[in-house]
Amino acid sequence: MVDYSKWKNIEISDDEDDTHPNIDTPSLFRWRHQARVERMQEQEKQKETLEKQKKTTAEKIKDAKDKLQRNEGNLDALKKSIDELEKEQDRVKREEEELRKQEKMQPWNVDTISKPGFAKTVINKSAINRKDDEELSDEQREMNMRDFIKKYEKQLKEFGMLRKFDDSKKYLQDNHHLVCEDTPNYLVIWCIELEMQDKHELMAHVAHQCICMQYILDISKQLKVDPRACVASFFQRIQQAEAEYKNQFLGEIEAFKERIRKRAQEKLQKLIEEQEEEERKARIGPGGLDPVEVFESLPEELQKCFETRDIGMLQEAMAKLPPEEARRHLQRCIDSGLWVPDAKSAAAATSGSGEGDEKDTTEEGEEEDPLYVEVKGKSEETETAESSEKEEKK
Repeated sequence: MVDYSKWKNIEISDDEDDTHPNIDTPSLFRWRHQARVERMQEQEKQKETLEKQKKTTAEKIKDAKDKLQRNEGNLDALKKSIDELEKEQDRVKREEEELRKQEKMQPWNVDTISKPGFAKTVINKSAINRKDDEELSDEQREMNMRDFIKKYEKQLKEFGMLRKFDDSKKYLQDNHHLVCEDTPNYLVIWCIELEMQDKHELMAHVAHQCICMQYILDISKQLKVDPRACVASFFQRIQQAEAEYKNQFLGEIEAFKERIRKRAQEKLQKLIEEQEEEERKARIGPGGLDPVEVFESLPEELQKCFETRDIGMLQEAMAKLPPEEARRHLQRCIDSGLWVPDAKSAAAATSGSGEGDEKDTTEEGEEEDPLYVEVKGKSEETETAESSEKEEKK
């Protein structure tokens, strides 16, 4: 049988109805409660005093016994002191036991009838952070995200490599700081990098974890609760969900992967364009023209001359062109760097300071004319020859 006797002796001061009409009932209850509190405080003071005496006596006994073992001082006096201290210790123990019995015999009251089994204080930091994030600037948010990634990048990648729902659930519950907006943002960036590296299967794997985290955050926003409280409920629901909910989840993953592929393609195209632009700037000629563009705009015959690097063939091709067109093509070749006037003198100028005599003259002692001047001269000669032939015909 269950013993209910301990519930018979309970002191209650604020639910008695039998009071004299001339007595203020609330005041009476308040006085009784105050008297009980003062009595309990007095007992606590006695317990503290006995505890201090007990501790002090134990220390004195230990010191006296140490001196006795080292044979310091009067041995008879030490033995007598130890006996007195042990008697004092016994007295304190008896008083302590008597006080314990008195407490046990006292009736229970509202302050002693129960004690808290445990106490836990939880500060909803994520809610505070969400409120603060709304007030932050874009630069500050980006800086916070960088700090978050730098601190937890290893754990983020470990979560991204998980596949089973139970493993993901346990990992997030053990690392609840990952349940925030920065985690899916990092996983999106990682997915794009993997797709750009042609790691399609791994990208699809990480995309699955990204959508899981996004679902948790969406549930948190809908319910207006801490996202950490939605971890268990999401994984329980996705594992026990109907076909329609799972199909929606899988469809979201496929749509997300398609967006990742498109974004990765755009980034690759942008990188290619930037690289081509850098290469184009690197090959710009002295006149600010691109040699590739100039070469492609030349007539086919001139292109063959540059491909074969045949100067004589180039001079003949220039002579066949109208003078204005020949000058225009030649000037564009010079501005783009395809044609370098006086190339031998320019090469000699950079060959070293010890060959100064060879810089100014050719092997035969004659000055070398710029090559484009020769082409220009031939064009003029051709023009005069044509005019003379017309006069003879007339």
